[in-house]
Amino acid sequence: MLSLLALSSGVLVFVVDSMARATFCLLVSFLAVAALVLMTGLAYLGIVIILMMIIEMVIMAVFMVMFMMNPAGLMPMSMFHNTRGAAVISGLVFTGLAAGILAVDWPQRRGAPAPDPTVALGEALMGGHMLTMMTLGVTLFATIVATVVLSTGRGRYDRLGDDLDAERADDPAGGGVGR
Repeated sequence: MLSLLALSSGVLVFVVDSMARATFCLLVSFLAVAALVLMTGLAYLGIVIILMMIIEMVIMAVFMVMFMMNPAGLMPMSMFHNTRGAAVISGLVFTGLAAGILAVDWPQRRGAPAPDPTVALGEALMGGHMLTMMTLGVTLFATIVATVVLSTGRGRYDRLGDDLDAERADDPAGGGVGR
């Protein structure tokens, strides 16, 4: 069921007529793949895929709403470019990969699985640099938050100025909560 969901939502990326809808179809596809990874017993990797894809796709949708020429990326548009060339290339790649699967002499398993697959995966991917990567992740997150905070033209209390007890806000942009 999850593989069918991943495949069908992946196809929907090219069927829907807006970038915002395509983004969320792609998110569903990635989440279905992450659930498949979780089912194989790789909890850490599955959770990382889930968190990474949700954050990435939501950020992409927010930026589309803010910066796209058409309103919120919801205007109809075509997701197809060079359809014949893409079909030929994807057919050749699929044929090559399928032939590789059938032609390769698969090795026999040697040894037993690690007692803790999460630790083994972390060691295989990062080696002794796990602390560095964790620090880098927190630093990147702090950088993203700082960039968003510094890029806003006005802060949380700018609507009311120095008089925070005012009944009516002197807001040059208009709108706001309750209006």
